[in-house]
Amino acid sequence: MISKSGENLPGLKITTGDLLNNPTQFSEYTILFITEGEGVYHADFAAFPFTGPVLLFSTPLQVIYIEQSKPAKLTVLQFHGDFYCIEYHRTEVACNGLLFNNIYITPAIKLTNRDMKIFDQLLSELVEEFNQAPPSEIVLKAYLQLFLAKSGSIKIKSLSDPQEQMKKDELMEQFRQLLDQHYLSLHKPQDYADLLAMSPNNFTKRCTKYFRKTPSQLIQERLILEAKRQLHLTRLSIKEIAYSLKFNDEFYFSRFFKKMTKVSPLTFRERTGISIVADLSIQ
Repeated sequence: MISKSGENLPGLKITTGDLLNNPTQFSEYTILFITEGEGVYHADFAAFPFTGPVLLFSTPLQVIYIEQSKPAKLTVLQFHGDFYCIEYHRTEVACNGLLFNNIYITPAIKLTNRDMKIFDQLLSELVEEFNQAPPSEIVLKAYLQLFLAKSGSIKIKSLSDPQEQMKKDELMEQFRQLLDQHYLSLHKPQDYADLLAMSPNNFTKRCTKYFRKTPSQLIQERLILEAKRQLHLTRLSIKEIAYSLKFNDEFYFSRFFKKMTKVSPLTFRERTGISIVADLSIQ
């Protein structure tokens, strides 16, 4: 099944992990279902240790790869935004900002053996439907929606777990709120350290420990997240998006975007497409 831009729509790949031994970018939303193995999941500039069974997530054109310490047995489930729009289906499956497009939380879900069996069964049903001639797009979307809904449910429970709540660093949670409020105007770690009444060194250490990212990384990623949102969810020109993000020069914005994502804003838009939400918002 091919999108208008020539991308594979729902893609299902089963591999032992060799596919992700080296840094790779996909145009699709990608879910890694790892039933066994250990290693480190690299997504852009951050690294997340994992032990199977686990689900790992990435958004279109993130640079991802797996560094294995014990051989990982994994299934790669992919879908293009043209096939299933997570923004359009936000009420049915609240995965946007939970499973995808969240720079603050770990892009992983630790699974129990029971969870693993449920997802394994869902993937088996997907494979069976793919083997139909032709497969039903409605059925494939239904299984994908169930897969995402189940993932989101487990993620929400894990975030609300009392043990996880006890690990919360209130100052870093304040930084998260401040960054979401001021990412367009405050671009230096020192700015946020001052607002939190922290020394720059202490701020950097606590931020890196809590988010597994430095303050500079989070500040840059927050800008890029908004840039990706506007490229995918609006029909604004590259120049209009640059100015909305407070860049005085669209060419500087393009260089910054490419440095962070390895692709230009135009290439990102061409490969991910413009969401149907863009047209709904102007009706």
